[in-house]
Amino acid sequence: MDDTNNAPGNAPGWPGTEPRWTSSDKSGVGTALSPLSQVWFTISHGILNEIYYPRVDQACTRDFGLIVTDGQPGGFFAEEKRDTTGTVATIEDGVPAYLLINTCRHGRFVIEKRVLTDPRHDVVLQRITFRDTQPAGSQPLRLFALLSPHLVNGGAHNTAWVADYKGVEMVAAAGDGSVLAMACSQGWLARSVGFVASSDGWQVLRRHGELAERYGRAADGNVALCAEIDLRPGREFVLALAFGRAWGETAFRARAALQHNFAATETAYVESWRNWQAGLRPLRGATRSHDTYRISTAVLRAHETPNFPGGLIASMSIPWGASKGDDDLGGYHLVWPRDLVETAGGLLAAGALVDARRVLDYLRATQEANGGWPQNCWLDGLPYWRGIQLDECAFPILLVEMAHRHGAISEAEVADYWPMARAAAAYVLRSGPVTAQDRWEEDGGYSPFTLAVEVAALLVAADLAMRAADPALATVLRDTADAWNAAIEDWCFARGTPLAAAAGVDGHYVRISPSREGHASAALDGIVTIKNRDAGSTNHPASAIVSPDALALVRFGLRAANDPRILATVAVIDHALRRELPGGPCWYRYNFDGYGEHADGSPFDGTGIGRLWPLMTGERAHYELAAGRPDEARRLLATLETLTSDGFMLPEQVWDADPLPGRELTPGKPSGSAMPLVWAHAEHIKLCRSLADGGVFDMPPHTVRRYQVERVAAQVQPWRPDWRADTMPAGRRLRLDLPQAGQVTWRVDGVEQPPVATRDLGIGLHLADLPTAALRSGVTVTFTLSDIAGSVVVVAG
Repeated sequence: MDDTNNAPGNAPGWPGTEPRWTSSDKSGVGTALSPLSQVWFTISHGILNEIYYPRVDQACTRDFGLIVTDGQPGGFFAEEKRDTTGTVATIEDGVPAYLLINTCRHGRFVIEKRVLTDPRHDVVLQRITFRDTQPAGSQPLRLFALLSPHLVNGGAHNTAWVADYKGVEMVAAAGDGSVLAMACSQGWLARSVGFVASSDGWQVLRRHGELAERYGRAADGNVALCAEIDLRPGREFVLALAFGRAWGETAFRARAALQHNFAATETAYVESWRNWQAGLRPLRGATRSHDTYRISTAVLRAHETPNFPGGLIASMSIPWGASKGDDDLGGYHLVWPRDLVETAGGLLAAGALVDARRVLDYLRATQEANGGWPQNCWLDGLPYWRGIQLDECAFPILLVEMAHRHGAISEAEVADYWPMARAAAAYVLRSGPVTAQDRWEEDGGYSPFTLAVEVAALLVAADLAMRAADPALATVLRDTADAWNAAIEDWCFARGTPLAAAAGVDGHYVRISPSREGHASAALDGIVTIKNRDAGSTNHPASAIVSPDALALVRFGLRAANDPRILATVAVIDHALRRELPGGPCWYRYNFDGYGEHADGSPFDGTGIGRLWPLMTGERAHYELAAGRPDEARRLLATLETLTSDGFMLPEQVWDADPLPGRELTPGKPSGSAMPLVWAHAEHIKLCRSLADGGVFDMPPHTVRRYQVERVAAQVQPWRPDWRADTMPAGRRLRLDLPQAGQVTWRVDGVEQPPVATRDLGIGLHLADLPTAALRSGVTVTFTLSDIAGSVVVVAG
């Protein structure tokens, strides 16, 4: 498949060093809005980093930058990503094409780049201007392109070679069914491939100042490509990096892209983004120097792939990538259903209705047979991690309602999504309210955030069931939502804790409380094991851990912003989790968190210290707006926009300690975790919309009406064999959710009652309602169905 005629031999040093990814500190991401182009790029430290092809979940490169030498052994050597200071700007706000200016720290050169992808081909293009700024009489500078392929999602088992295509000199690599090719509009003076840290171009240039050692092939290892750019025709040229599934099509794309005028290609790229932006709502962020809102919308849109429409990954990054190897296949370039729905909410807020509709269709296509969704998955829906997070299984139901409320789907089209919502609601009924993992993917139990999403989703599903003429199912969904909502404080509100005392309040909602195995009760005094802390600091009482997650009870309408329990929890959150940064306040996701760098700034390696999350600032701003303080919400919006890289990308976490220049860690600026975090950009967009509307954009009206206006009380006490209620407030019916049909025999304080037949609603449960509403406190209800037996004590309501 390659042409190595007249090329030198095989490179020594197989297989090269163990491959690693690179910094997740992205200052830009981009792609063409064209079905003909299925390639995505990221930028960090002034150069291209991971490039994805042919899907946005498949990384194919580590990095692609330039090296400058004076051609002399032991002479001048500068690597663009390490030895320059740079600026990054988008060509225009909302268009993810970039202008990079990298200036040599020693004053010897300046590199200017315009970076985008070709809308016609799977090619990343860089128009580069190289300016020699060293004193007259200095040794002429030479310029080299250095590329590290990682085909696909891995740096091992790649093969590189020097090749020609119809007289056009290229350097190529292949691995795992994909091929890339590097070409230059002005051609190459020299080319070589090799194994990283032994025979690669970086090593050769460091020793000799030129490609004095050249190799034509490096097979089945961690490889790098290097070529010297011919500067004789001029100091402005175009580099093309093309991708394909075979050598011929890849080389064709590289040559074809270079034959097109770059300015015309840029115009086509920019126009497609301008056209998309023109259909969005004219919202604004807080920053006036550039349009942060438009930048956030572009970040969202850039994370979708045309061959899996509606599938938006969490981030084109690998957290702490420089410390990660091939064993971390997924990084954050996977689909998390929660992140996806939050992102769809951002699209809806921006008025990108067609785009949000695609997300619904993607969710419908990737739903599991049991009605749930995997913890995360590749774009084709195949699971990566296999945990169960019930908020992720409930969120798509909320998206159906929100999409309808904001015009993305019509009244008639709601019925198309009812089977998906029905199956999801049934799964939540069968599995909830206890989640195996919370939204931070670490601990199981009763999570205020998960409960808020579950309850809101069940009410939405009840409304959808009524539209679908299924009132019996609607009643069951509402009854269960009411029962779970009424029990939230029993499960999640701790009183008299040291945290409460320190904040001067009587109690607070906890981050999560363990469930008592097999029983419908929580252990507020139980132990929560923090998954990412060093031994000896992993176990803490549930009542000692607090999180902004509790604000979801307000965000999703279950509790009023001025509810005394919410106000008390906010006081505790601010006491334990709020930190002031140069641009304003930010919050940790919970105390004792270990998902972050170590104290010395070294990367998270399974343990660490949790850092501040800009997302939390956005969520807190929404709470302030719900509480009737829009001015404070606006101030927090301005803070959120300071927690960025170069004013563009919002990270997952920001640094919270003293500056560590050697680690590139600055207070209030991105840490080494994922950036951009698409979910954070979606929160930013929703906050812009919420402030424009004067109310929380994604708050479901169902919960507000039912629990804050109508103040509906629970009428039913659910009981399942795997979630056994031991007590029941007086005045409720006992509802048995059973795995099989039959006649339930039951007794009250030993006195036999008329049997009750189960009924099948087609949701995987057989329900039996026992008429217990008139029973007084203190009596015991026992019941039996085949080998299933249980008892419930009636207590004061």
